[in-house]
Amino acid sequence: MANPFGFLKYERKDNPYRPVAERILDFEELQMPLSEEERQEQAARCMACGIPFCHSGQFYGGGRAVSGCPNDNLIPEWNDLLYKGDYKRAFERLSRTNPLPEMTGRVCPAPCEKGCTEGLNGSGVTIHDNERFIIDTAFENGWVEESGRPAYRTGFKVAVIGSGPAGLSTAWRLNKLGHTVTVYERSDRFGGLLMYGIPNMKLDKEIVQRRIDLMEKLGINFVANTEVGRDLTADELLKQYDRVVLATGASVPRDLEVPGRHLSGVRFAVDFLTETTKNVLASDNKKLGPTLEGKHVLVIGGGDTGNDCIGTAVRLGAASVRQLEITPEPPEKRLPSNPWPQYPLIKRVGYGQEEADFVQDTELTTYATSTTEFIGADRGQVIAAKTVKVGSGFKPIEGTEEIIKADLVLLAMGFTGAEKSLFEQFGVQSVYDDYSTNNDRVFVAGDARRGPSLVIWGIREGRKAAEKIDQGLRIMVAQ
Repeated sequence: MANPFGFLKYERKDNPYRPVAERILDFEELQMPLSEEERQEQAARCMACGIPFCHSGQFYGGGRAVSGCPNDNLIPEWNDLLYKGDYKRAFERLSRTNPLPEMTGRVCPAPCEKGCTEGLNGSGVTIHDNERFIIDTAFENGWVEESGRPAYRTGFKVAVIGSGPAGLSTAWRLNKLGHTVTVYERSDRFGGLLMYGIPNMKLDKEIVQRRIDLMEKLGINFVANTEVGRDLTADELLKQYDRVVLATGASVPRDLEVPGRHLSGVRFAVDFLTETTKNVLASDNKKLGPTLEGKHVLVIGGGDTGNDCIGTAVRLGAASVRQLEITPEPPEKRLPSNPWPQYPLIKRVGYGQEEADFVQDTELTTYATSTTEFIGADRGQVIAAKTVKVGSGFKPIEGTEEIIKADLVLLAMGFTGAEKSLFEQFGVQSVYDDYSTNNDRVFVAGDARRGPSLVIWGIREGRKAAEKIDQGLRIMVAQ
């Protein structure tokens, strides 16, 4: 802690967002970095607490949530090194636990900041933005490639199925440990939700591709457009590789089984976001025409995906955007039942919601509302949704019915879990806490194991699974 008074001297200053009127015209990144001097000042606010809740908080909620970073990031150490201007050592400390900080430094909701002691009586340290500065500086100076080179090859081969956060984290760590890794992806591009599930304005796809290109340069093999069960079998993989890791994510979206669900224009949010990202990647200037001009868009569901759909619809020129959430409106401040250092369950205005409020005067988000039916026109196109207010236990409240005009309905209600067919092909019936399964050569990591969660959870799971696999392979050699 080089500056023991930094938290008293400097106010929190986040990376600023581009002006709304400017950013809704394209799919370029939302945020602009602070100057180097300002970033060091923000790092100086870290108090190097004796008990750093930012990265060593307690699990709660039955182990499904954690008060702080779940990846054990050495946050006070690299904050201090950042303040001192020792950027290379800051990167070395950061990359000890996080192989993909350029992703979390852009899209993570930063539970570390919510657990920061500074947040008890003010605003937490800008850990998220500090992390982004460190990794961007590391890429500019070539330190990332240097840090990822394996010292030798063990002769073992591992297949990783899926190239999302968990798959990439697993592959990076296993390769660094000397194993030969091949990543299989059924899509046309690598990155999983990092590539297609998160819009370009939040995570520029050049950032994702930069990591993929580096991993290939360091010896990791990538195979696209390949699906297990269609293009190759589980048996073929088990014959070719010493270990197989299933890191396919929780890719089954939650559906809304109500009358009219079959109508054209009622879509899963992830399909809409994927299609839009593909169009952005095919464009020359990260701009798209007003493909939703004159359309009334209804987003069902909140969270990051709902917010991303709103921001995307605004950029595509939608005539109006409405959002429905079945849960009650969150409080403005923490409730006694949600104390620090838990993640605060409070009302937030996302970038997409801010943009929708900028371009339209009508109400955006309606809480405690359930959709009961989709109404279609003669040709099977959705034109409206029937809704009703709900009370305790999500029971409908009589007399609160409403019909909302909608030409496009986006279901953004999260995901239910992983596709089971892949597990069945490998004979996986049980998945254990240490990432192993009843098949001693098959491991599972990320959302495919724990269910829908944050990018940082996928990174942690991938790293831990890789270390478990490495340990087992080395024991096998020793015997």
